Amino acid sequence: MSLDYRREDFVSAPERHDLLFDLVGNRSLAECRRALTPTGRLVLSGGGVFEGGILLGPMALLMQGKVMSRFVTQRLVLLSAAPGRERLAALRDLVERGRVTPVIDRTYPLSEAAEAIRYLEAEHARAKVVVSSPPPSAP
Repeated sequence: MSLDYRREDFVSAPERHDLLFDLVGNRSLAECRRALTPTGRLVLSGGGVFEGGILLGPMALLMQGKVMSRFVTQRLVLLSAAPGRERLAALRDLVERGRVTPVIDRTYPLSEAAEAIRYLEAEHARAKVVVSSPPPSAP
């Protein structure tokens, strides 16, 4: 089962999930764990949103997950993958075959890059925010 976060809040939904893949880290570890089955798996890839006042900043969520994983039946896994040409080629292949569809919240022209950053910082984004530059002019 997949969720469309634009239509439903996975934390308040009554269903529990075997796997959650958190790319953003804007939910607390407790909220994510409540959305899991007792033996579910939470894969963390983002460091979370920095709300100030915490010495560890956005890395706190990843560190909490690593420590908590030793004491609960749910598996809390930190995603680690080294970037590389082969992985990007495999991802491109999945996108070209329609197996992965990126979800884009908004697109900004390069001239509005500062506005795009403000939008992200305000935590309004619900998917990827793209800053596009015009194609190079022909010689």
